[in-house]
Amino acid sequence: MSKNAPTTLGSNPTKLQPALSVEDLEVVYTVRGVDRAVLRGVSFSVAPGEAYGLVGESGCGKSTTAYAALRYLPSNGKIVGGHVRVGGRDLTEMTDDELQQFRAHEASMVYQDPSQALNPTLRVGKQIIESFTLLGHDNATAATMAVEALKKVRIADPTRVMDRYPFQLSGGMQQRVVIAMALACNPTLLVLDEPTTGLDATVEAEVLDLVRVLRQESDAAVLLIAHNLGIIRGLCDRVGVMYAGRIVEEGPSAQVFDDPRHPYTVGLLRSLPRHGVRKTERALATIPGILPLIGSDLPTCVYVDRCPIATDLCRTTMPPVVPVGNKGDRFTLCHHPDQIAAIEEPAVSVNISVLAPSDENPGVLELSHVSKTFKQRNLSIPALVDVELDLAVGETLGIVGESGSGKSTLAKAILGIEAADSGGSVSLDGRVVMASTVGRTADDKRSMQMIFQNPDSALNRSWSVRHILTRSVEKLTNIKGDAANQRVEQLAEHLRLTPRHLDLKPRQLSGGLKQRVAIARAFAGDPRIVVCDEPTSALDVSVQAAILNLLADLQTEQKTSYVFITHDMGVVRYLADRIAVMYLGRIQEIGPTDDVFNGPNHPYTEALLSAIPSVDGEIVTRIRLEGEIPSPANPPSGCVFHPRCPRVIPGVCEVTEPPLREVSPGHAMRCHIPVAELIELQRKPSK
Repeated sequence: MSKNAPTTLGSNPTKLQPALSVEDLEVVYTVRGVDRAVLRGVSFSVAPGEAYGLVGESGCGKSTTAYAALRYLPSNGKIVGGHVRVGGRDLTEMTDDELQQFRAHEASMVYQDPSQALNPTLRVGKQIIESFTLLGHDNATAATMAVEALKKVRIADPTRVMDRYPFQLSGGMQQRVVIAMALACNPTLLVLDEPTTGLDATVEAEVLDLVRVLRQESDAAVLLIAHNLGIIRGLCDRVGVMYAGRIVEEGPSAQVFDDPRHPYTVGLLRSLPRHGVRKTERALATIPGILPLIGSDLPTCVYVDRCPIATDLCRTTMPPVVPVGNKGDRFTLCHHPDQIAAIEEPAVSVNISVLAPSDENPGVLELSHVSKTFKQRNLSIPALVDVELDLAVGETLGIVGESGSGKSTLAKAILGIEAADSGGSVSLDGRVVMASTVGRTADDKRSMQMIFQNPDSALNRSWSVRHILTRSVEKLTNIKGDAANQRVEQLAEHLRLTPRHLDLKPRQLSGGLKQRVAIARAFAGDPRIVVCDEPTSALDVSVQAAILNLLADLQTEQKTSYVFITHDMGVVRYLADRIAVMYLGRIQEIGPTDDVFNGPNHPYTEALLSAIPSVDGEIVTRIRLEGEIPSPANPPSGCVFHPRCPRVIPGVCEVTEPPLREVSPGHAMRCHIPVAELIELQRKPSK
């Protein structure tokens, strides 16, 4: 917000004393001796018991705002203007000792990756107990309080969990432990920086429910940073939309998402695959251009270079703070809020044809009775159990399920990274290939490629993009010299990478550009099948839309088939033609995307769908799954889902494992409940 903004804007008029008040905050990072602006006059407040969300693309200043709110800035970051007040006290004027006491007793922060916040060499109990001893409690009292803290975050067996190391817990359990430690001091301010990125939909929903309950009980103010707009809509009372270090729009979450009044907010919302839109209907809208670099001189509207309604006025004059409505709780930073409704949404159809498998067309991939058993300390651990799948030419098969369900093991079995057990087979174009990649031919390897979730781990940081792609072309196609370089330039053009990008190294690229390089490498040998393992989960919604459009375009041009692994049900609904739902190494349901989303569903699928956070405010009855996924080393008898199933039939489900039976053409599930009864049950709200 600009410094001359009305005092009622960016504040909560219902509370006289906000828990957190950020006023005209300006932050710079010193890079090579030069101060580069990151935050440019940010103002907002959070009342006790209120949740405030910050959204925007990576690099817009969200995390810097969160760190500045607790004065956790890195050594090269400094506040050069404005104030941060907590409970009326100014953090910018506190001494180091006062700041340390404030952080220890009044504020806490939960980071994106819980595994990085926990010491892997110490048992969980010792780390939680330390959180309480640092507050002055003796060991015995701290141990008792640690158990109570774990109960508070809904961990059913806290004594057992305290005796474990972090790596022995699931991601959701680790995040609950971190939240328990953060709540040790009963903070008045809780800052959450992407706390659910990488978590399954069910675990994500549980973590958000936990935060919702805890803030109601403790009256703590919550500052939440997320790139998932559905999470913000579901949890936060108000939202601030950030771009290039400014809050360009602010207001009640439902109002901002239902009726956006800034072009950037419109662009973010239109980048999402909303209202069940499919790739065959239209491409996703994207925001053209890129975010300004840190420290760029932005004297007028920060969004002017990417705005579809920008005029000369926007290029010469700072936009005013424009109140929206008459309640004083909304504003937009725009010269032309009256023209927002005129922004046209592109309607680009995607012509994708899928050839159904038949006797004449056996499909490109077939898995028959594929199982995978790992050996660990004389134990046999079945990670995959009798999986049968097929994949048509130009088809996308989505694979969903919680962590530990076998999704990644299935991907590795397809690629031969993990050899499947004897007795099963993987066929390519109707021909059985060797179980291990070691025994596969060069053509087999070229035909199957993979796109990983994290391009930072998949790309060599010391090589240029050109070197990375040239090496892949030479390895996969045996094309050398000028011909290889020509092939690289063709790949770059297809992936919207400029010649300049080819001469840069991965560390010099944004997350979206790095993922484009990873996709280009996967397509270097014209693969028949590409396995995509969470390729968009860590990307901003605008970058995600561009990557999904790109994958759809490449599929159209080359008839490539995808196995798409994700926990984002909105993304899989947009891109996948069919969906397979996995649980404990078994396929519980498989069918066309529309059938899976419209039902009837396996109770596990039903729970997954009910956990999807909706940016549109759709009201869905949550189906909560009790407990964790059982260990595959000791799977439950009968239906493996029965210990957590809300629709379990006593005396049946725990005795006999249901077969995979067809409920409609191409749609099958494992469930003892008759289809007609399941349809009737799923029409009623769950208790």
